[in-house]
Amino acid sequence: MEDQLSYVYGVVRPSPAVEGDALAAVRGVAGAPVTLVRHGDLAAAVSPVPRSDFSEAALRAHLEDLEWLEAVARAHHQVVETLGAHTTVLPLRLATVYLDDARVRDMLDERQRTLTGLLDRLADHVEWGVKVYADASPGATAPPPAGAARETDPGRAYLRQRRQQRHAREDAWSSAADAVRRIQEGAGDLAVAHARHRPQQGRLAGGSGENIANDAYLVPRERAEEFRERILRAAEGLAGVRVEVTGPWVPYSFAQVPQNADPQGATQP
Repeated sequence: MEDQLSYVYGVVRPSPAVEGDALAAVRGVAGAPVTLVRHGDLAAAVSPVPRSDFSEAALRAHLEDLEWLEAVARAHHQVVETLGAHTTVLPLRLATVYLDDARVRDMLDERQRTLTGLLDRLADHVEWGVKVYADASPGATAPPPAGAARETDPGRAYLRQRRQQRHAREDAWSSAADAVRRIQEGAGDLAVAHARHRPQQGRLAGGSGENIANDAYLVPRERAEEFRERILRAAEGLAGVRVEVTGPWVPYSFAQVPQNADPQGATQP
């Protein structure tokens, strides 16, 4: 239909598990049912979306609409996670759309070798997210030295407080850097790949402290829990450090499907 486009969530190998009822109860972007478009040994999970919302011009306009983007991201993630519960999946970037399912088959045909190689590499692996925060807030850092004189002069008390705050921040950053080093050493023989993302700031960072490392690790599924426990132990005893481990996830950070300009109609925001 000319008023619709084909939204692609990810690529999988067809199997009875995903071709059965796996996607029957799932609704994708805009509440549409999700189906598989097959080509050879590959299949793409797709759903129809309105052109009025997903044309190149409409997507550019929606980039400023955080509520709209969040709804699309949630639907996209739900479909990818559903697929990931049954098989290895290569998630495509958010809001990847093609003119129609025929263009999706063309994409699978043109990138078959690359997609197959990525699926082989990621089979039976999961992603863990590891964030390290330097937290200089009271209670997170070591207390001031015992016996510190109680300053009665307001000016000197203010300067003392500023020095203590500066030292607490420096100590927290030093401890956080040490935690990052320990984590990398601990992950060494468990993770098969490591990706470093930009540290998060503002509302995205969440919780207390400054995010100084935002990493992802690709780990064999059978050693996933061992990895998590080892990472959580890596920062033990370090004051002013908060470590957040999330997952296991579909390996988004390691499934970068080439997104070359497609003359047949792929678009992204």
